[in-house]
Amino acid sequence: MPKRSRPTLNEVALAAGVSVASASRALSGASASPEMVERVRAAAVALGYVADAMARSLKVRRTEQLALAVADLANPVYVTMMRAIESVVSAAGYRLVVTATGTDADNEIATIRGMSRGYADGLIISPLRITPAVIDELLSASVPVVVIGTIPPSVALDNVRANSTRGIRLAHAHLLAGGRASIAFVNGPINTTPGDARLRGFRRATEAAGGKLDERAIVSADDFTADAGEKATRVLLARYTPDALICANDLLAIGAMRALRQEGKSVPVDVAVVGMDNTELADLTTPTLTSVCLGSAERGMQAATLLLDRINEPDRATSRVTVQPRLVERDSSAASAARKTASAATRATASAATRATKARGRR
Repeated sequence: MPKRSRPTLNEVALAAGVSVASASRALSGASASPEMVERVRAAAVALGYVADAMARSLKVRRTEQLALAVADLANPVYVTMMRAIESVVSAAGYRLVVTATGTDADNEIATIRGMSRGYADGLIISPLRITPAVIDELLSASVPVVVIGTIPPSVALDNVRANSTRGIRLAHAHLLAGGRASIAFVNGPINTTPGDARLRGFRRATEAAGGKLDERAIVSADDFTADAGEKATRVLLARYTPDALICANDLLAIGAMRALRQEGKSVPVDVAVVGMDNTELADLTTPTLTSVCLGSAERGMQAATLLLDRINEPDRATSRVTVQPRLVERDSSAASAARKTASAATRATASAATRATKARGRR
């Protein structure tokens, strides 16, 4: 028995009593009356017509898919971001393709160039390293691009960023309020965009609190992973005795707590720990992890919206969105009553000393 050929658009148009052009508009979502759309779609269903997506893609030079490029697919912050982006773009009729660039700027550049070969209609990228070469490639990309992360103000690209510098200050103030006095910082690689921003945040927070920064209290891990965090914390503990740690992300914090346990230190009794990103892992650790939420889902949704807007309006002005952080308190930074009392007394003494100094200055 000969195989039945696939129904054509001509047959759909004939069954619906409209022109081929009208049938095409009705099925593609272009301008057409509701009555025509209903009639054409009913004819397509009755005939079993399925549009040839590849042919349509070649004709309109669209793949109907968007790309997301992140450093590490295993990092839960990117998983959260990916889910949020997918929910937005799928509602607009796009598929989301996800790729990992690692921490190498050359891989980021290769990914951006790949978009110019027609792999996707647009790109959302969250690069760990923003070098001049990466920026040049982003600006010359042949498809719309949205960057999640900090880029120079002069770069005319749609951008969504988190205020991680302020996030570090929130963590620092929280620990001081809980009576912690020797706060150390476990960072990721400082030659990355988040590593640089979060280190600046820690320095500013320490200075704003009136403390003198001990450089031994800062350590940089080789990567933003739990294993790297554990190794870096061991290095830190060999030269410094903190009563609190701020970690540049949740994975580093998990590694830090592992190192503290191995050193016989209790969290939070001996050392309080605060992470960043507020990933799903924060509720799964023992103790549960206090973390600064940087709005991963919100950043993803904002980036997806900006990309769709750019595709629909290529000439519109560039947009910059900053997502503000918030502290999510859990068990890893809990303060004892004694610590809180001592902290309040210390702050009261410092405040009184400041007032006395000002009074003497007015005499």
